[in-house]
Amino acid sequence: MLPQFQTENDPGPDFVSLIKKYGIEPLSINNPIENLPHGTTCVAIKFSDGVVLAGDRRATSGHHISHKAIDKVFQSDSHSGVAISGAAGPAIEMVKLFQLQLEHYEKVEGKSLSLEGKANQLGTMIRQNLPAAMQGMVVIPLFAGFDIREKEGRIFQYDVTGGRYEEKGFATTGSGSLHATTVIKLGYKSDLNSSQATELAANAIFEASEEDSATGGPDLIRDVFPTISLITKSGYEALAHADVSSIFNEIISSRISRNETSR
Repeated sequence: MLPQFQTENDPGPDFVSLIKKYGIEPLSINNPIENLPHGTTCVAIKFSDGVVLAGDRRATSGHHISHKAIDKVFQSDSHSGVAISGAAGPAIEMVKLFQLQLEHYEKVEGKSLSLEGKANQLGTMIRQNLPAAMQGMVVIPLFAGFDIREKEGRIFQYDVTGGRYEEKGFATTGSGSLHATTVIKLGYKSDLNSSQATELAANAIFEASEEDSATGGPDLIRDVFPTISLITKSGYEALAHADVSSIFNEIISSRISRNETSR
């Protein structure tokens, strides 16, 4: 028989508050996963011929830098890519499974899944991760690709429940996303070419690293730089290390010149 409550004594939906009312403290369990390595800032920017996908290389565990050269930008198939933020372990595992599912579909059906279908599939995987997300293992990626049917680049952003939202111009995710978004807003135009979009993405990551301790910028001592990839009708292409290094060294040089001029 269910317990009966008077209207004024109805405990409501909060079970923890109910047991505390009767002097029972809820079981306290130390969370062993709260200090897992987390990936941080990633950006996607649409340009005239496709999409730029970029991410920093730092992973943090609280205030501790756990990895200085983690990869956060992955090719998911020939014309799409994923950039991860959130709990690094589950995020990387999700990307590997996503890659496998797309490859399996292509082999079984003899054709690749539509870009819309790929975005929906990734949203389903994020939603399936919700119980783990409630324990702190949140995974929120960015998905971008070149839509062969529509003949344009497209960007999809997600929330923790797997909600999928298409962005028309650009999207950011991670702890430095606020600062990265500000930089992109100031420099974004609908008719950017690949070079301009790449430089804008690099500046966004650089400025985010200046303001957000969890975002890693260029590490000249260890020769580690953020990852930048282009996705066009020709397919997915990760920029060579030398090209990325050149872009960030130009940004650093311009900052030095600006500081010297302002003295």
